[in-house]
Amino acid sequence: MRYIGDIYRPPSEAYSLLVQVTIGCSHNKCTFCGMFKAKQFRVRPVNEVIEDLEDARKTYARVGRIFLCDGDALCLSTDKLLVILDKIRELFPECERVGIYGSAKDVLRKTPEELKTLKAHGLGIIYLGAESGSEKILEMINKGVSRDQLIESVRKIEDAGIPASVTFISGMGGKALWKEHAVETGKMITEMNASYVGLLTLMLEPDVPLAEDIRSGKFQVLTGEEVVQETYLLLQNAEPKGPCVFRSNHASNYVSLRGNLPQDRDRMLAQLERAMDDTELLKDERFRML
Repeated sequence: MRYIGDIYRPPSEAYSLLVQVTIGCSHNKCTFCGMFKAKQFRVRPVNEVIEDLEDARKTYARVGRIFLCDGDALCLSTDKLLVILDKIRELFPECERVGIYGSAKDVLRKTPEELKTLKAHGLGIIYLGAESGSEKILEMINKGVSRDQLIESVRKIEDAGIPASVTFISGMGGKALWKEHAVETGKMITEMNASYVGLLTLMLEPDVPLAEDIRSGKFQVLTGEEVVQETYLLLQNAEPKGPCVFRSNHASNYVSLRGNLPQDRDRMLAQLERAMDDTELLKDERFRML
């Protein structure tokens, strides 16, 4: 296998075979993200990807899952993705799921028929970073897509029969916009009705633009207690029809939450209430990490 630069994958793909289909991220302008800043975006030739898959088949006796990276591999043309997916099916008949990162723009550029065809050829989940449901915050972090585009893209994925896994970030609005972030993110979760929702907590690499805003005092980071309060308000406003698997158990989170929406919402709210009453239940800063 050949990898260029640091490789990132969703937490749920921890045991997947990682295959680089693109290098970097085609947008790469989000103020909070340093994942792909050192990479010049490009699409890998399909023949190189096939060679890596063939090498992996020689190396691994069994591959249960495969994840196609980097940042928005779904930007590939459907024809190229189908070649890769068909080769995966040929080489790894035991593979249970193929996952991929995609942006809202990637999704919206594809027709419903294209997405259904990708599903039929083995694409099993699309991961999408929404970060916030607030239009103001999306503009502030230079996300490059609107609230409506994010909602439309997730609905389009789900309508094609592909589960969507959407990530949001606690604290993304800072102290100034924490209520707006919580309420609008909860409402977005309701409107999207994604199969999976993940909630991380803001942590930054020192060289990203948002980190400079923190150093200058322009952006104020929430305390652990404030993050819990924000998460509580978010969940109060999250009422998807479901079933929606909700996870806030990343290493960055102060309180670990696991449940399904809407049925487990009250239990998770009660867990947050206990953490608000007893701050000793919050994860120590020493143990939080990206």
